Amino acid sequence: MSPLPPLNGHDSAALWERFRQLLWHDNDLGVWLDVSRMALTGEDLEAFEAPFARAFAAMAALEAGAIANADEDRQVGHYWLRAPELAPDPEVAAAIAAEVDRLEAFGREVLAGTVSAPGGRPFTDVLWIGIGGSGLGPLLMLRALQRQGVGLPFHFFDNVDPDGMARTLAGLEQRLATTLVIVVSKSGGTPEPHLGMVQARARVQAAGGQWSDQAVAVTMAGSKLDQEAEAGGWLRRFDMFDWVGGRTSITSAVGLLPAALIDADLRGFLEGAAAMDRLTRVAELRSNPAALLAASWHVAGDGRGRRDMVVLPYRDRLEVFSRYLQQLVMESLGKRLDRDGQVVHQGLAVYGNKGSTDQHAYVQQLRDGLDNFFVTFIEVLEDPEAIPTIAGESPADFLEGFLQGTRAALTEQDRQNLTITLRRFDARALGALVALFERAVGLYGELVNVNAYHQPGVEAGKKAAAGILSLQSRVEILLADGRTRSLAAIAAELELEAVEPVFWLLRHLCANARGYRAEGDWGTPDGLSFRHG
Repeated sequence: MSPLPPLNGHDSAALWERFRQLLWHDNDLGVWLDVSRMALTGEDLEAFEAPFARAFAAMAALEAGAIANADEDRQVGHYWLRAPELAPDPEVAAAIAAEVDRLEAFGREVLAGTVSAPGGRPFTDVLWIGIGGSGLGPLLMLRALQRQGVGLPFHFFDNVDPDGMARTLAGLEQRLATTLVIVVSKSGGTPEPHLGMVQARARVQAAGGQWSDQAVAVTMAGSKLDQEAEAGGWLRRFDMFDWVGGRTSITSAVGLLPAALIDADLRGFLEGAAAMDRLTRVAELRSNPAALLAASWHVAGDGRGRRDMVVLPYRDRLEVFSRYLQQLVMESLGKRLDRDGQVVHQGLAVYGNKGSTDQHAYVQQLRDGLDNFFVTFIEVLEDPEAIPTIAGESPADFLEGFLQGTRAALTEQDRQNLTITLRRFDARALGALVALFERAVGLYGELVNVNAYHQPGVEAGKKAAAGILSLQSRVEILLADGRTRSLAAIAAELELEAVEPVFWLLRHLCANARGYRAEGDWGTPDGLSFRHG
């Protein structure tokens, strides 16, 4: 192989030679990856040989069942979900295959009306209650794969914003008794889905529905939610395996159940992911698309995430993909400590929307502003036949023109970018795309020596939120005697070092007519006093 020319956006011959050497393609899957416009050099590729040998070995150990999440003493087995035969335990393999059959059958029965709402009426809607990956994965599946007029319409509780809940419930008001409610919580104890479940159940029952005949749980076997669903005789319970993390759960019931309820090709989705898994097990950098991605990310950001990843898919159906990648990449790689306990503050920021919308938004800064990013273009070659060429003008041609034009404009300014091309976009292609990034994240984590499969920052946020709720209870108990107290006095009686959390809590309580009154000027909180009643 000839030496790899340096990246130079003004040298067309050098760009062509880099393209020839750094283009990966699989004809069967119909996927191309071009990293020729990233800053990889021949020296980088040589220097990466030993680190990637270790990374490939680590990924092989993970797939074989090694403990990958030491914090929770857990295996990480999302790869088994699309290839059950890889699971180290035959019972686990059988459970995966059986669960896929159950999910597919349930979706078929709901859409056929043989599983129906109370009174024998067909289900009309789905209310999906899930947070983080349990919300983003299903949303991606729906936006990417649902066809017009096929399957059930979905509505989401993916937050505990009461305004959002109110709007969703108002939209379902006349159909709550025929709405299938799916509650997703791996541990069964996460506050957000629990709060959503409580609100949904009250509204369904008030509308004349029968909760137990409309509710489905997706959770770990034996969890608090699983026990509640079993005791309450819920319509169905599906397993969310202990060894599947939320951000890699899209090939579990979390993604497959929505696919089944919109009559999408869930088997094709799994097959596409499995096919990409096979391709990304190749233990050679230039022949492995996930390794090429991880190497490109590493060089672009100096191994420290110093450049953001801007994701620009040129298809509306992939609009949610940048949000999906935000969790997959940032929760996996954003770590304070490496595996040796050293403070490293690693990470890789992700943002994006879609093309060509962003031709008229932040592409201006990408070309002419701060050079602190690299772009990931995603294109689809095959166009839908429903939108024809009229008067010599084709929207598809313009879309492709905008992509290639933006790519060229960025390269001319020496702005790094890479391109993923799909021959066509379907369930199989989506599975391959998800699996490609999952493996790239795993490999990159090995390169920078962080645990990509735990989330101590997320857990710290949950604990802090629980502490604030506990403090609110203490404040309410203290003020129940009706005495007027200053902020400082409240903090002192509760033996708090900081006054500010009390200020935030009482401001919320007073604003919502919760029985608390403030005396004084909110702009000068030192002079505020509060009482109950």
